[in-house]
Amino acid sequence: MKTQNTILLVINPIAGGTDKQPMINAFEKHVSQDGNQSIVYETTGDRDKEAIQKLIKEQNPDRIVVSGGDGTIREVADAIKGESIKVGLLPSGSANGLATNFDIPDNLEEQLDIALGDHFIAMDLIEINGYTCLHIADLGINAQLIKNYEKSEIRGKLGYLIQSFPTLLSSDFPFEVEIQCDDQTISEEGILVAIANANKFGTGAQINPTGKMDDGIFEVLVFKNFSIKGILETFYDDAELDPDFVKVIPCKNVRIQSKKLIAFQIDGEFIGDEQRVEAKMTPHKLNLAIPKSFRG
Repeated sequence: MKTQNTILLVINPIAGGTDKQPMINAFEKHVSQDGNQSIVYETTGDRDKEAIQKLIKEQNPDRIVVSGGDGTIREVADAIKGESIKVGLLPSGSANGLATNFDIPDNLEEQLDIALGDHFIAMDLIEINGYTCLHIADLGINAQLIKNYEKSEIRGKLGYLIQSFPTLLSSDFPFEVEIQCDDQTISEEGILVAIANANKFGTGAQINPTGKMDDGIFEVLVFKNFSIKGILETFYDDAELDPDFVKVIPCKNVRIQSKKLIAFQIDGEFIGDEQRVEAKMTPHKLNLAIPKSFRG
């Protein structure tokens, strides 16, 4: 007789501004068809990490499926550090960078098949200034854009587009940084300094073509100037970025020091204006369900 498993759905009810009940219904139907039990937890923004950990202790789920953006996934990743629980994704937030990197499709039924499937990656996790980072953090013009976007009333891609022009016009980049990476120290000037575990931003721009999310290292990328040609090249799958446009430094530990405060973001969330950023590869992994077709 088949053993019944427990599947926990952690869902952010306000992510993406859409009604989540159809997603909950589809999840519960999919789980019951496999002869398993489903539990649904809706995040509130108040002590969600502790609530998720309590549910895990009480219900001992075999898998957690996360419906939300990158912020919700980070909340779950923090809650299960040191655990081997498998995680699936139903991307539904305004920032879905992790799902973009793993080519998670838009169709809900396909997402459920992947999230509850049997193909996984043991994904690296980075700790940056005390925060968990899933895919990309950065200092500079992209973080400034996110900062401006979060202050605006227009959401979605249109909101980003509207904010991009005043961000470019008002920025005082480039800026100077000292980068201490493992056993080397270098000084660089640029408009954006990224700490990348992944290849792509949530927009699909491929800023780190050679990066792998399970190789035990991350890349520090210094974008030296605003190049239309260089930016357009990031949208090609076979992108090979010009070294005059971006400098790539593989690291396991890094300290980035600026002479002035610079906008800083992690996984699409503005963190603050920072002068010093420290990042290190952690021993923790996120056992994430991904498409069988993924070859990253």
